[in-house]
Amino acid sequence: MSLVDTLGRPVRDLRISVTDRCNFRCVYCMPKEVFGRDYRFLERRELLTFEEIDRLARAFARLGVEKIRITGGEPLVRRDVERLVAMLARIDDLDLTMTTNGALLAQKAEALHDAGLRRVSVSLDSLDETVFRAMNDVDFPVARVLEGIDAAAAAGLAPVKVNMVVKRGLNEHSVLPMARHFRESGHILRFIEYMDVGHTNGWRMNEVVPAEEIVAAIDAELPLEPVEPNYAGEVARRWCYRDGSGEIGVISSVFAVRGHDLRAVVRGGATDEELDEAIARVWRARSDRYSELRTAETAARPKVEMSYIGG
Repeated sequence: MSLVDTLGRPVRDLRISVTDRCNFRCVYCMPKEVFGRDYRFLERRELLTFEEIDRLARAFARLGVEKIRITGGEPLVRRDVERLVAMLARIDDLDLTMTTNGALLAQKAEALHDAGLRRVSVSLDSLDETVFRAMNDVDFPVARVLEGIDAAAAAGLAPVKVNMVVKRGLNEHSVLPMARHFRESGHILRFIEYMDVGHTNGWRMNEVVPAEEIVAAIDAELPLEPVEPNYAGEVARRWCYRDGSGEIGVISSVFAVRGHDLRAVVRGGATDEELDEAIARVWRARSDRYSELRTAETAARPKVEMSYIGG
């Protein structure tokens, strides 16, 4: 069974946030002045158990989902997350991936691969030590993220996708150095517009570096040509280097402004059929086009926090 929403979009990809906690305090996601020592994170009982996540994932797979991305917060701070990976990896014909900041990846990459994870995306916002430490705001070094990327590739979690959030006035000058560094690495570098997600990152439209500007800056030195998407509705727009030395992606989409409580359905004793119908009912009614309609006015709209949906 495959669902479509009111605009004919299929339900294909699913992001599962396993925690709202993170060991970074990135200025565009979990700024320290908000997410400090007194911040109230979700209680353990408020989080879905691994068994509840597995049940929901199987329901989504029955309805047409082909790819699941495990996110956070930072998913690798969730205890025994490898056990969840092993559970989800048993779902037939599922592309199972994870997005991580890379801080714990060097020590966990092999176990994640052995549990059944196929690929990882790693966040890295600059190769400049000063810029990167300022952006993660916990004084974490570039070298340790690069070690995590290397460990992931060595473990078979490849191709590794490297995600760079670009914020004007902070790291836009790192775009070309990042492109040069990863161009012949076998990894796929993806540039993400600074997103108007949540109410804690102080988003302003004049701090967004548009996707077109990013592509133009790279193309001026390292000529690019567009590539067809891998499938309809793919998040990233793809470009390859004309000399065949690799590809990049550019992501300008953000997420819907409100959510739907499936935890209550799962914990309320719903049968699998009732759970499937609850999900289907939400998707069939979906009509949002938030990413396409973004303007300066969207800053005032209600939003879900980035730290709840995995950055």
